[in-house]
Amino acid sequence: MVALRLDAVGATYGRRTVLSGIDTGTLRGGGLTAVIGPNAAGKSTLFKRIAGLAAGPGLVHLTDTEKGPETICYMPQDTGANAVLTVYESVLLSAKQGSGWKVKNGELAEIDRVLAALRIDDLAFRGLGELSGGQRQLVSIAQALVRKPEVLLMDEPTSALDLFRQIEVLGFMKRLAEQSGMAVLIALHDLNHALRYCDDTIVISGGSVAASGPTHQVITAEMLKSVYRVEARVESCSHGRPVIIVDDSIPLR
Repeated sequence: MVALRLDAVGATYGRRTVLSGIDTGTLRGGGLTAVIGPNAAGKSTLFKRIAGLAAGPGLVHLTDTEKGPETICYMPQDTGANAVLTVYESVLLSAKQGSGWKVKNGELAEIDRVLAALRIDDLAFRGLGELSGGQRQLVSIAQALVRKPEVLLMDEPTSALDLFRQIEVLGFMKRLAEQSGMAVLIALHDLNHALRYCDDTIVISGGSVAASGPTHQVITAEMLKSVYRVEARVESCSHGRPVIIVDDSIPLR
């Protein structure tokens, strides 16, 4: 099972330092890790640095994998997909990256399986330009999954989805990680989703790690106050899961 660890990882754009000193414990496959933090905290840059798309100091350690860096797949917020292609063509092109153009029956079967699992098989021969933002987001997830990565970096994969689809996709990704041993890091803004679905959480604030560890230990009233500047409490509901409750009548001083 793959494992990922970051050791003093930083990221720079020109002379500007965006991230510095990012350390994590060993993030093992088989679960979801939430990457949370305010806007412009550095979450997307962290994913690009892990994927080798941004420069900077530090080391990204991958262990228990035979593939090396190519086992990492990064799913950005904006995929810039070619609107001329159909859904099926775009997923097929993603599956064939770096492996030649001969298409095997097994590859076609895998594409069919992924589209069906995400319940977008009915869109297979629709043009990408015809799709809604949420539908394109689901296609982006399919494009990532057919590459069978061992480490998957998903940058706000549910931002354009309605609530039902958010729950469906996050539940699917949790089951997939458990079954495949994949390590999945997901940038999320909905912290209640992080509490419900993610085993571990990394909090990025001001380009560095503000907290990391098991999700229920990281997402606390104290963290919400210091990082998000929000007065809130974390309570257990009748189903046993913790939820964040914000009291608008108590402004942060």
